[in-house]
Amino acid sequence: MFGRAKADVAAIRERDPAARSNFEVRVLYQGIKAVRSHRRANWLFRHNFLFLARLVSQRSRKKTGIEIHPGATIGTGLMIDHGMGVVIGETAEVGNNCTIYQGVTLGGTGKDTGKRHPTIGDNCMIGAGAKILGPIKVGNNCKVAANAVVLTDLPDDSTAVGVPARVVRRNGQKVDPLDQVHIPDPVSQTLCRLEAEIERLRDAVQVLSQTRSE
Repeated sequence: MFGRAKADVAAIRERDPAARSNFEVRVLYQGIKAVRSHRRANWLFRHNFLFLARLVSQRSRKKTGIEIHPGATIGTGLMIDHGMGVVIGETAEVGNNCTIYQGVTLGGTGKDTGKRHPTIGDNCMIGAGAKILGPIKVGNNCKVAANAVVLTDLPDDSTAVGVPARVVRRNGQKVDPLDQVHIPDPVSQTLCRLEAEIERLRDAVQVLSQTRSE
């Protein structure tokens, strides 16, 4: 646990240019306090001290504004920057060397049982206000843009934006964007099918009329 704590502090020193010293990070950074409390809560949770685990978790939530369920799995080197409003669910998994900004939710959809929350790979960055929902997988080295809503798996080395989120960059290369001009219009397509059906029925009626007259 001590080694993990050192790695967490080192991660913040490396990624946050505002961090001036290890002492400042340990004492003043709410993200490091939340992760530190989670390590203790997770140990209690894994050893079946469930009430105590939730007690530690909820006290940390009250102090830091960051809610991490004690059952969540958190890797080393996690940086929760600013942190207010971050929610990480019970079955969520976060890999090593990830960065999570304020307002992020790693949550469930309410439709799943068992594994209900996302799995985040290593070296991922999740922007402010992003929501990643359900038992989906976000690959290694991924970036999720601010306020994106991710509902499907993301492959390794990809960048996702939008609501719902779509991959716009992979392996450093742009992915062809959705053509908003030439996209098929479902209403127009339905009207065309109805017109074709009406025309077919009109021809059938005409044939029947001719047959009867003869």
